[in-house]
Amino acid sequence: MKYYIIAGEASGDLHGSNLIKEVKKLDAEANIRCWGGDLMRAAGATLAKHYHDLAFMGFAEIVMNLKNILGNLKFCKEDILQFDPDVLVLINYSAFNLRIAEWAYKPKAKSQKPKAKTVFYIPPQVWAWKESRVPKMKETIDEMIVILPFEKEYYKNKWNWDVDYVGHPLVQAVEEFKQSAISSQPSANNIIALLPGSRKQEIAKKLPIMLEVSRYFPQYQFILAKAPGLEDAFYESFVRNYTNVSSVRNKTYQLLSEAKAALVTSGTATLETALFGVPEVVCYKGSNMSYQIAKRLIKIKYISLVNLIMDKPVVKELIQNELTVKNVKRELSKLLCDETKKAQIKQDYEDLKKMLSAGGNASANAAKIVIETARAQTGKPV
Repeated sequence: MKYYIIAGEASGDLHGSNLIKEVKKLDAEANIRCWGGDLMRAAGATLAKHYHDLAFMGFAEIVMNLKNILGNLKFCKEDILQFDPDVLVLINYSAFNLRIAEWAYKPKAKSQKPKAKTVFYIPPQVWAWKESRVPKMKETIDEMIVILPFEKEYYKNKWNWDVDYVGHPLVQAVEEFKQSAISSQPSANNIIALLPGSRKQEIAKKLPIMLEVSRYFPQYQFILAKAPGLEDAFYESFVRNYTNVSSVRNKTYQLLSEAKAALVTSGTATLETALFGVPEVVCYKGSNMSYQIAKRLIKIKYISLVNLIMDKPVVKELIQNELTVKNVKRELSKLLCDETKKAQIKQDYEDLKKMLSAGGNASANAAKIVIETARAQTGKPV
C-alpha cells in the first residue's frame, strides 16, 4: 500500500522514522513518501521535502516567511495528488498539517481531492491553546492518535471524540538505544549536556546564555548537541571563546546517557532528557513579539512536557526574561550539589516513565492503526 507522511521538524522525523520501521514490519510492500528528515529517509521512505526547509519558529517568524509557507502548501498538495496514497499520515507540525487535513477532506472547487484517509499522529496541543480548532479537526481527520496519557480523556469528555492513545514513542526509542548502545570508554561523569534546539532562531536566543554559564563550572565538560543539518560554522561563532565546551553531532542520545545534568530548550528534548534520567533546567527564550502573543493565548501552567504530564514542577523552567546567566547558574548548581533534589527528580522521572509506558510500544501501536486505516480505504490485504 502507499503511505504519504508529513513531519515538519526534528521530533517528527524521529517519530516518523520509528513509525515507518513498524509499518514495514507489517507491510513488506509499503511504498512510503514523506516530508521529514534523514531519519525517515534512512528508515526507507522517499523524501519529498526536508524539514530544514520548513522550520519557522514563533508568530513573528511565521509572518515573515508566509510566502515560503504558502509555496510549501501548494507543492505538498500537488505532490500528494501525484503520489496518490492510500493513507495520509500527519505528524505534529500542526499549523501546516491541519491545513492539509482540511484540504484533503474538502478541497476547493477547482482542486482535485485525494482518495486517501487521513490519520493525525501526535496532534496539536489544543488543550493548551486554540481549542476552537477541535470541531474542524473532528470533521476532517479520520483517525487521531495521541501520545500523552491525559489526551484521550480530554477529547472524550470535552469533545465526545474517541481517539486512540498508543503510549509515548520516546519510551521505546530511548529503551532501544540503552539496550544497543556500546560506550567506547567509561563516562568521566563530569559532562553537562547542552541541547539548545534545532532551529537557528531559537539557538541564537538561548545558546549564548548556556555557554556563558560554562565559565562558572570549569571542572565540568559542557558538550553541545548540534542539530542535524545546521552547519558547523553556525555553531563556531558561538562556542569559539569557551575552553570547556565541545560538541557532537547525531549523538544526542549517547550524550544524554553520559551526562550528569543538562540545559535543555523547551520541547521534545525535555522529555528525552527525563527518560534518560538526567536532571535538567528547561530553557525558553523567543522574540519579544512572539512571547507576548503566546503569553496571552496559551493557557497551560508549564511549558515542558515533563511538568505538563506530571502536573507539577518536576524540573525548573526558566522562561524569557527569567532565562539569565545568573538564574541558570543557580539552578544548575542545585542539580549538581543538592542530593535531596536529585533524589526527588529521580523518583519523579520513574513515575513519569511508568505513565508513558502504559500504552506499550507506541510506534507499533500507531503503525497498526495506520495500516488498518489504509486497508479499510482500499480493501487491500497486507
